[in-house]
Amino acid sequence: MRAALSHEMRRWALLILAGACALASTIAAQAGERIHLAQNQSPISGVSIVALRNGFFAKNGLDVEVSNFTTGKQCLDTVMGGAADIATTAEAPTTAAAMAGQKIAFLARTEYSYIKTLTAAAAGIGKFGDLKGKRVAYTAGTGGEVYTMQLLRAANLGKDDVIFVNLRPQDMVAALSSGSIDAYNTWEPHITNGLKALGNKAKLLDTKGIYAETFNIVVMQDYLQRKPEVVTGFLKALVEAEAWIKANRDGAIKLVAEFANMPVGDLTPLWNEFIFQVALDDKTLDVLNAHANWRLATGNHPPGAVMPDWRTVIFTAPLRSVAPEKVTLSF
Repeated sequence: MRAALSHEMRRWALLILAGACALASTIAAQAGERIHLAQNQSPISGVSIVALRNGFFAKNGLDVEVSNFTTGKQCLDTVMGGAADIATTAEAPTTAAAMAGQKIAFLARTEYSYIKTLTAAAAGIGKFGDLKGKRVAYTAGTGGEVYTMQLLRAANLGKDDVIFVNLRPQDMVAALSSGSIDAYNTWEPHITNGLKALGNKAKLLDTKGIYAETFNIVVMQDYLQRKPEVVTGFLKALVEAEAWIKANRDGAIKLVAEFANMPVGDLTPLWNEFIFQVALDDKTLDVLNAHANWRLATGNHPPGAVMPDWRTVIFTAPLRSVAPEKVTLSF
C-alpha cells in the first residue's frame, strides 16, 4: 500500500511539475521576445512611439524596452556598441556607419521632415546671406550638420564665413536666449520650443526645401541574421502603427506629444510637417546618396572611405515579407 501511495504521489508531483512548466511557457510566450529599442524622444519617432503605446509590438510577440535619446546618432551608436538591438536614426549616422565599414542593416524609413533655422531677432538675419559672420549652432554628426552646409551653399557662403557652434538640440534655446549664438539649425520640436520660450526675441528663417531629414530603422546585420522573426514582427508593428496614425490623427498627436513631453497644443500645428510613412523607396536611396556624396565632397568621412554599395546595407526582404507594396526601391 505504501508503494502504491508513493507511486501516486510521484505521479501527482510530475503532473504538477508539468503544469508549472506549461504555465511558465505560456507566461513567457505572452511576455514576448524581449528587445531593446534606442529611440529619439521626439515626434520624428512617431511611428515607433505609437507602436509601443498602442500595443502593436506586444500584438506581434515583442516585449520592447525603450531607451530615449535626443539624437539618432546616439541611438545608432548605442546599437553599434551592443547596448541596444534596434535604433531609430537619421541618414547622417547611417552614412557615417556605412562608410566606416560597420555591418549595419537599414530596414525602413519611417518619417521625413524639414530641418529649420531659428535666429535671434537682434541678430538681424532676414535672408540666407545675413548668416555671414554669425555664430550658428548645429549638432555635429546629424542631419543638422548637412543642412547647415547646404544652407551656406544656398547663401553662397563658405565654412569660414560663419562661426560654428556644436550643441545638443536641447541646449540650443538657452544658448540663443543668452546671446552666445545668433542662430541654430535643428529639427522640431526644438524650433517651436525656441519660439515659445523666446517670443518676439526669436525669428524663424524661411529655409523650407533646403534639406529634409529622414528617420529610419537600423539594426546590426548579425542581429538580423539571428533574429529574423523579431525584425519582421517589429516592422509589422510599425506598418500597423502607421495605418493607425493616419486613421486617428487626434489620438496620435496626443500619444506622441505625451511621449515627447510636449503640450498637445504645441504639437498639433506642427503635425503635418512630419510625414509618417514606413517605406523603402527611391526617395530613401536618394537621401542616402546625397548625404554620402556630401561626406565625400567635404572630407567628412573615415580615411579611405568610398561611396557605400547600398545593396549591402539596405535589406529589403524583411519589409517586403510584411508589406510588399511598401518596397519600391530600385537599385
